[in-house]
Amino acid sequence: MTTIAALNVPTLLARSTTAKRDVRTNAFFQKKVTGVAAAVPRAGQKYANVAAAVDAGLIQGVAPFPEGIDVFGFFNDIDQAEAQRYADVEITHGRLAMLASVGFLVGESVEGSSFLFDSQVTGPAINHFQQVPLPFWLGLGAVIFIVEASRVQIAWQSPFDASRLGLMKDDHTPGDYGAFDPLGLSKGKDEEWLDIHRLRELNNGRLAMVAITAMVGQELNTGLNLILSDEVLEMKGGGALKAMEASCAGSVDENACAKAFEAAVAAGTAAL
Repeated sequence: MTTIAALNVPTLLARSTTAKRDVRTNAFFQKKVTGVAAAVPRAGQKYANVAAAVDAGLIQGVAPFPEGIDVFGFFNDIDQAEAQRYADVEITHGRLAMLASVGFLVGESVEGSSFLFDSQVTGPAINHFQQVPLPFWLGLGAVIFIVEASRVQIAWQSPFDASRLGLMKDDHTPGDYGAFDPLGLSKGKDEEWLDIHRLRELNNGRLAMVAITAMVGQELNTGLNLILSDEVLEMKGGGALKAMEASCAGSVDENACAKAFEAAVAAGTAAL
């Protein structure tokens, strides 16, 4: 994901010598350049389409769509405050998708390990969550509540004071929820470095949303462990994957069956 995002960044930064790029970068990150004020969300100000919102600096385009892409027309005649909310939601979902994508692969790599819920969590990652004990659910619910409550306090207008529901604070920059940098990666970095990495985060998040959707879709379709399925597919092609699905999907221990089938394929003894 980092490689693809890194390829996207230079494509967009190549426009930095133009006035249009100056407007986009500085408006999006709430700064000012000569004669150009930072974008301030105001309910009621309209933009004709996604390209107009990109030009105003409310959202960022991505290669090969530097003007933005809006297949379903959500940004047609959009209110500026609503565009700000969409931008924040995209960044938030991208961050969750990056965590989910990593968790999906790590979970399947360590499933059945004695240190993980006493080896009781097995099978495809889409079924892991249902197998964890109740205390884990309660703890996770508490963490989600605390995080979401903090997000609301930081970024959202009070529903009792706002002109309508769902408005963010005028001075809120999409995705900015305080200085969370436990590894100190941004310490001492200038704004240009920060801008590049903000864009990389955004692009990685977009890619992760597509990736986790594909992962979940594959496991819902095959009912098999993602990693083992991909290994079998790479070794012997689609026919082997279908044979693995027919042999193991719905079995008492799908993961053990899939591992045995994968080993048989590797050894050349599987019945395909």
